[in-house]
Amino acid sequence: MTDIKPFTIEIPQADLDDLMERLRRTRWADELPSEELDGVPAAGPVRPGWQYGVPLSYVRDLVTRWRDTFDWRVQEARLNQYPQFSTEIDGQSVHFVHVRSGNQDATPLILTHGWPNTFVEYLGLVEPLSRDFHLVIPSIPGFGFSGRTTRRGWDATRVARTWAELMRRLGYARYGVHGNDAGAIIAPALGRIDQDRVIGVHVNQIFSFPSGDPAEFAGLTQAETDYLGFLQSFVDHAIHDKAQSAQPQTLAHALADSPAGQLAWIGQLLGDALDPDDVLTIASIYWFTNTAASSARFYYENAHAPQPTEPTTFPIGLASFAYDFRPIRAFAERDHKNITSWNEYDRGSHWAAHDAPDLLAEDIRTFFSTSSTTGDRA
Repeated sequence: MTDIKPFTIEIPQADLDDLMERLRRTRWADELPSEELDGVPAAGPVRPGWQYGVPLSYVRDLVTRWRDTFDWRVQEARLNQYPQFSTEIDGQSVHFVHVRSGNQDATPLILTHGWPNTFVEYLGLVEPLSRDFHLVIPSIPGFGFSGRTTRRGWDATRVARTWAELMRRLGYARYGVHGNDAGAIIAPALGRIDQDRVIGVHVNQIFSFPSGDPAEFAGLTQAETDYLGFLQSFVDHAIHDKAQSAQPQTLAHALADSPAGQLAWIGQLLGDALDPDDVLTIASIYWFTNTAASSARFYYENAHAPQPTEPTTFPIGLASFAYDFRPIRAFAERDHKNITSWNEYDRGSHWAAHDAPDLLAEDIRTFFSTSSTTGDRA
């Protein structure tokens, strides 16, 4: 089945009514008094007041907004302004936005979102990027409107194979790739799988870590050595990674039954980097599609899949933002032999498409306009 069909978001009113009733009946979690947190360090990526996890105040404020002022129908109409489609690949429904540029010579570009984000991550980049790119913005299988996965094995490599087929169906002989978070894992996998067609891979993170060989540390500067401590605190803070890699199903029972729980779980990583209505739009998408479990399984599948051992050779570019994981270049160059662009910015976070869209859009545009990634495009 290779049909590509128009897709419109249409959440039944009964689902909206059920959500409102659940929000009205929220039972709030207990937490320590604020004075008890004063002596708990908030090092690395942990903010004051978040040492034990997402605080009650964050959840209560957003649940109140979700229940009393947030208008899903307004957001639904906004999302439906973008041309959306669905197709079936490898037995799985795939939802995507497809915006063709007015410039017929534009570069095709596929952008992959992260967890717990959705295709919403890149909607703010459609206007600036569509001047120079034909944009394809899919929902990862198991996430949001792509729907729940029903088979094992939906790891980054399988998603990458799906993206390669999607771009083939859309008629793009050569194309660029961008990804953030989970998308920054899928993007290099797509470069490996479809290297004859991928002109370059642009990411917000390069996930290259020490291998354990003491010789790897010999050439590091003192600043890089000190930064390893921050990287370790970043990894330790990523409770979503550990939990979803180990037992995604255990957690999913709570998330499928409690919208406040779903909101708190994604808030652990989204934090305050997004506009509150964007956070609630994303939470609503996970809630209405009931994809907490299947999106979590992506982590499990990656943790249990074989990992590549050979370095990449396609052109790869990094846009690293101030309040995000920043790789150590020596480790990145060990795993990627053709890093053609490496830019570090003094603002923006893990969700730069939301809080530094101007920097991200220009970095993408510049990367794909260089000689290393130019060539025949269709």
